[in-house]
Amino acid sequence: MSAPLPKHIVCLTFDFDAISGFISRGATTPTPISRGEFGPRVAAPRLLALLKKHRVKSSWYVPGHTIETFPDAVKAVVDHGHEIAHHGWRHISPAALSRDDEESELVRGNEAIKRISGEYARGYRSPSWDLSPHSVELFIKHGFKYDSSMMGHDYLPYYSRQSDVIELEAPAQFGPATELVEMPISWTTDDAPHFEYMRHGSAIRPGLMNAGLVLQNWVADFMYMKKAVEWGVLTFTCHPFISGRGHRIMMLEHLIQKLKAEGAAFQRVDQTVEEFRRRRS
Repeated sequence: MSAPLPKHIVCLTFDFDAISGFISRGATTPTPISRGEFGPRVAAPRLLALLKKHRVKSSWYVPGHTIETFPDAVKAVVDHGHEIAHHGWRHISPAALSRDDEESELVRGNEAIKRISGEYARGYRSPSWDLSPHSVELFIKHGFKYDSSMMGHDYLPYYSRQSDVIELEAPAQFGPATELVEMPISWTTDDAPHFEYMRHGSAIRPGLMNAGLVLQNWVADFMYMKKAVEWGVLTFTCHPFISGRGHRIMMLEHLIQKLKAEGAAFQRVDQTVEEFRRRRS
């Protein structure tokens, strides 16, 4: 059998939080709610039109709260052929929940996904990108094929572990690998810390970076992937209410054009997971 050809994949993903991310932080007054509403009402149609124009299929991580509050906006994502994956129901990190509450959140969100898309989610991404000691076990129990919440690589998927024992006063004991594929992410390829100004209590995230400079970084990450690995995946994480605004949506279009010119293959995450499994078999 001949060796697989080199391939460099880009997974363009969207965390479709809408208003749930603000509510979960206790921000329920009219202005933060309006910030979240911009996503389903204004930004998502723009992004779907952009993806259709460039024939890009993507993956959308959608809280159940978004599905049930803005069903038409989420159904449009389904109808355009994009993946709908799990992002909690209330946009609360599983690390903040008991095992029973985490499982209930997982089931409730998955039922909402099945109602809107006709099938259960294949993938999960944690709100806040943190997991509990029970998460991997629960993902496997409920039939998930992959997670996209961890950061153990920049370009290569890997199999998630469970039952790690992590202490400060003793060497780490890493648990066994499972069949759950990890599709790694990074804050460096997430639009939120670069762009979105946030004030929560006394903490301020300044955001508001120059989109052209972020574009340079993201293109450079892809160019390095081509040098570093024969086959690899670079995942970008965007939020409609952030990247669906003016100069940022123009940046996304430039990103798609530049990376396609460099040979990037844009794919949904679930399809990329299956390709990874085939290459590892």
